Amino acid sequence: MNFASMKKPKTLGILGGMGPEATLCLFSLIIKNTDAIKDQEHIPVIIYNNPQIPDRTKHIVYGEESPLPMLIEGAKFLEKSGADAILIPCNTAHFYAPQIKELIAVPIIDMIETTAKFIKDREGESCKVGVLATTGTIRSNLYQKSLAKEGIDSITLSPEEQEELVMEAIYGKKGVKAGFKKYPARLLKQAASLLCDRGAQYIIAGCTEIPLVLTGKELECNFINTMELLAREAIKFCDPQKLCKH
Repeated sequence: MNFASMKKPKTLGILGGMGPEATLCLFSLIIKNTDAIKDQEHIPVIIYNNPQIPDRTKHIVYGEESPLPMLIEGAKFLEKSGADAILIPCNTAHFYAPQIKELIAVPIIDMIETTAKFIKDREGESCKVGVLATTGTIRSNLYQKSLAKEGIDSITLSPEEQEELVMEAIYGKKGVKAGFKKYPARLLKQAASLLCDRGAQYIIAGCTEIPLVLTGKELECNFINTMELLAREAIKFCDPQKLCKH
């Protein structure tokens, strides 16, 4: 066998730390969705896990320190380390993706666009989608704009519901980022149920912490794990034949 002629596999770079458990979850989903029977058939992955990146919602909503310089630093590190594409396991951080793209030569596989296209391919334009996400993601209209581009209607919670249920579940003293599960799961289930009751046929888990505590089995409408969609899109980018057929 001529090893020199063997095709070098594409490498994924994860720009993580927002939060660390979500980063781990994405890596796990890449492994689980790869059709491989031995180590060597898996996709090379470089993980840049920097939990010191300033909070995205606090910058977008309250004007606190911008995460952009550290996001750019991490993206450049991954590119220099050999990543052929970059994944960001943080929905809100996609707000900064256009600025990051201008400074690197490798693509960012966009979780927001991937999700909108998935729904369009499955349902066309005849559905209503509930967006469950941080206030930063909601205020920046990331999902609303991407869904509208595909002709899909979206709904969100009221500002009060957003703070009392979603933000408390994610950022509260007993929230997901603090390592808790049952309490935030209860709040997020309530939030998702409100959107279902208001006509949503799909609920987008638009924060990477949400799938850590909700599976979707608790809900009466369809639940979309955006990180799993991102993982599958990344595998297709590297090698479509490696994507598990489920």
